Amino acid sequence: MQILLVMIGGFLGAIGRFSVGEWFNPNQGFPFGTLLVNLIGCFLLGWLLTFMSRHSKNYSYLTLFLGTGVIGSFTTFSTFSVETIQLFKQGLVVLGLLYVLISIFFGLLLAYLGSKLA
Repeated sequence: MQILLVMIGGFLGAIGRFSVGEWFNPNQGFPFGTLLVNLIGCFLLGWLLTFMSRHSKNYSYLTLFLGTGVIGSFTTFSTFSVETIQLFKQGLVVLGLLYVLISIFFGLLLAYLGSKLA
């Protein structure tokens, strides 16, 4: 049952990730789509895990479905890493560093805000 929940959640999250990437990522330049999904995912996972831990221990299946499945496949560290390297290879070092700093700072901030909101 747990594998099925993660699989279905992963399917939905991957479709969401692909859709946002298609909508917001230009062919070249700053990877807004990846940044957006990662920041949204940080906030949602911070909120979800805090909410679940405070309200009940009986939500383990929901946490697997939403946290590991949907949010886990919606966000992407590997694409973030590759896009950063591509920016550096294109000579856009400042843009690449800005991407890293924005991703880390705002990712942590949004995870914190999500947990506080819960």
